[in-house]
Amino acid sequence: MKPKPRATRSKLTIDVLVDSNLWTKPGKMRSVVRRAIAQAATTQSTSGSELAILLTDDSAIRQLNRLWRGIDAPTNVLSFPAAAKRAADEPSHLGDIVLAYQTIAREARAERKPLAHHVAHLAVHGFLHLVGYGHECDADAEAMEQAERDILHRLAIPDPYRQRTTKAAAKRPVPKTAPRHRKTA
Repeated sequence: MKPKPRATRSKLTIDVLVDSNLWTKPGKMRSVVRRAIAQAATTQSTSGSELAILLTDDSAIRQLNRLWRGIDAPTNVLSFPAAAKRAADEPSHLGDIVLAYQTIAREARAERKPLAHHVAHLAVHGFLHLVGYGHECDADAEAMEQAERDILHRLAIPDPYRQRTTKAAAKRPVPKTAPRHRKTA
């Protein structure tokens, strides 16, 4: 599990660690994640900052979810914003993002989208949490979703929130109070 740091055009240092053999194409996924984060970083003031991304599995993310959020279940992405600024002469650490292979792969299959697109979306989602976006209320969720759409559009990735018209989706009832955005972290 050796990090491979790489500076992007925005001078954001992105360390991607692979901690599960389930990520069968780790080089490709590192590239997907770095590209997505680099694009997201162009929309924020992140120059001179760094972040870490961990590509892991459902077991590891379940433990983190239980420890930090009190939820004993795996999730697709968790974000851990850095608690404090470092010294003035050190890079600012934005935080860490954790992505779980099985949950992400299962969601991508269910939504009939390429795994790389879903990974990129969740990396962007996690990054936006690190820079202060949230989805606790509808207005915040809408702002975050629009930011995600804009970033993903620049990556030529279709809108992840666009409703697909499938037989399965048509059969599922949607409650009137359903949240617009499934809570990840």
